Amino acid sequence: MVLLRFAPSPTGALHLGGLRTALYNYLYARKLGGKWILRIEDTDATRTVPGAVDGIRGALEWAGLEYDYGADYFSVLAKKVPMRLISRLAETRERLARTGSNDTYDKACLHLTDEEVARRVRAGEKYVVRLNDSNLPMRTSPKDLVFGVLKDAHASLPTDPVLLKSDMFPTYHLASVVDDHEMKITHVLRGEEWLPSLPLHLDLYACFGFQVPQFAHLPLLLNPDGTKMSKRKGDVQVFDYKRRGWEPSAVLNWLALAGWGAQTEPEAVPSTSKKLHKEPPDSTTVMTMEDMIREFDLSSITPRRTVMDPLKLEYLNKHHLMRELETENGLLKMAERAHDTVKTTFPLSQYTSVSYIKEVIRALEARITNLHDIPVLAPYFFTEGLEPEYCSDGASMLESLMLDPKTYVSILSGVMSKLETTEWDVQALHDTLENEREALGVKNKFYMMALRHALTGMKAGPPMATVMHVLGKDRTLLRLQMAHDYVASR
Repeated sequence: MVLLRFAPSPTGALHLGGLRTALYNYLYARKLGGKWILRIEDTDATRTVPGAVDGIRGALEWAGLEYDYGADYFSVLAKKVPMRLISRLAETRERLARTGSNDTYDKACLHLTDEEVARRVRAGEKYVVRLNDSNLPMRTSPKDLVFGVLKDAHASLPTDPVLLKSDMFPTYHLASVVDDHEMKITHVLRGEEWLPSLPLHLDLYACFGFQVPQFAHLPLLLNPDGTKMSKRKGDVQVFDYKRRGWEPSAVLNWLALAGWGAQTEPEAVPSTSKKLHKEPPDSTTVMTMEDMIREFDLSSITPRRTVMDPLKLEYLNKHHLMRELETENGLLKMAERAHDTVKTTFPLSQYTSVSYIKEVIRALEARITNLHDIPVLAPYFFTEGLEPEYCSDGASMLESLMLDPKTYVSILSGVMSKLETTEWDVQALHDTLENEREALGVKNKFYMMALRHALTGMKAGPPMATVMHVLGKDRTLLRLQMAHDYVASR
């Protein structure tokens, strides 16, 4: 069975790069009918942040990435493996001390050949240590599922890498290798930053006689200015995106497509399968989780680093919201999520119920890019009356209407008289406004801008009949009267 793991360290909040790694593990496991595990790598107690584990779990829950099973700490598994090594080192120290040597280790295995290591492993001596001999011939690693064949880089590794610290905690290198083996992990999808450590990890697999999983290293994500994203710099934590009102489905869509789109070289595709090769999605393809699972392909992940464009997130977020609007249940959930923002912005308003917010969302429709935009896009829906001269755009609108005060007043007077007897639904309101405009002989642009000024104080928004329907008859007539009196008195 295919088994993957997401293994963050509890040294801080989960950031975008970590969430993308978790997402790719999730997609690949689901694509292949396997499972994935959450494993916390707590190999550095001095850097552990209180509450970090709960934060990681909360971020995954917000994103909807359900792991099949997991526990808080697995690095303890790695303590079992080096015990034989420690015992052997103790024996070696005693032997060297008896000979009068000040050395603590004789490096007996350092220059063993590949054949000798293989012979000893076959004989049952599993823990043969022979790391980083500069005289060893260069080898190639197993093919990385993203970066392809990588040259071994033993010369760049320290001569004697530390595997177990003085507090008896294993280092990450030992812990990750042993944990992956003990848990029978078949595929390791992790960040590009672990590429330099791969030769050491492969040596550990060889020394312990462990089967090597398939590796896929994921390129780093970059800020719009080209700098590396870091959980210690900028708003890149997952909860920053939750706080700012982005839809988790859109954030996952955005992350999934970050670097997903590499074109397979024609010569790398067998002629018999060229017709079966799918073109990868572009970076703004709107995808559901089901779409991503079905289409996901590690061979289409580019090894190049990817700049995260916030405009693409805005585009995707808007379209994910529009999809939710297609169902009554989706609309209800949107209104429930928007409720806290609206209530916080207008704490004294009586127009902040979930049912009312649903009507506002329907009215705004495709104008909404983010649910947090609602109070900014349409503050007039959440107030009782309206003072046109104090609205955000009201004063400048009044100056640019190119209508003399008498015409403005006559528009509002005529509309008010007709609205008194109009049935309060969108179609009836639309017909009333159109008939009255034709009767007055005023151009549609000026007529509607006068009404928009009176009712919203803003230059753009939903159709006026829709605005009136959401405001209701009383508030509509109140605002028309206030604007009428204000302009008539100037």
